[in-house]
Order: sequence, then C-alpha cells, then structure tokens
Amino acid sequence: MDVSSLLLADTPEGCRLKLRVRAGARRDQIVGALGGALKVSVSAPPERGRANQAVLELLAKAAGIPPARLRLIAGAAYPDKSVLIEGLSSEDLRRRLAAER
Repeated sequence: MDVSSLLLADTPEGCRLKLRVRAGARRDQIVGALGGALKVSVSAPPERGRANQAVLELLAKAAGIPPARLRLIAGAAYPDKSVLIEGLSSEDLRRRLAAER
C-alpha cells in the first residue's frame, strides 16, 4: 500500500496519525491514503464506541502492535479522527503500513 502521502507527526509519546473512517461498511479494511489521512472502513456500527474500538484493533493488527498502544485523541464522534500510536516513530509506522496487504 502506498502510504507516502500520509501526514504523520512524531511526538514525545509516539506518532500521531489522521484517519478518515467509514463505519458500518461491508468489511474491515485499510483502504489507503486520502488527502494526508489514512482511510479505514470497519463493519462495526457507529454507536457506543464500537466503530472506534474496531478501528483501533484494525490499526494495531496492521502495525503489529497491541491495541493498548493506540489511543484515540480526537474525533470520537466524527469520521475524521486522530490516533496516537505510542512508542512508534512515523518512519516505523509508515514502513509497517506499507508492508500491509
């Protein structure tokens, strides 16, 4: 997957990633980069945090890290979200996502 256009930000805690999420999709998948954000589809409904949890689990699996190292930092109730991936640099994340698929 081409992730060269993702806008990633390194922080002291790890890497910040912007997402564009489609909840209630047919299947869980990382679609690709869209306008600097990572486009993600999850089948979970957008209610009671189910879609957010599904997004974090999908990203953790793609990055090869435990879901506990991902934290939703903005956009809990919106399609545009920001996630903090603790202990991972932007280059490490970019490399892991590029190897996905």
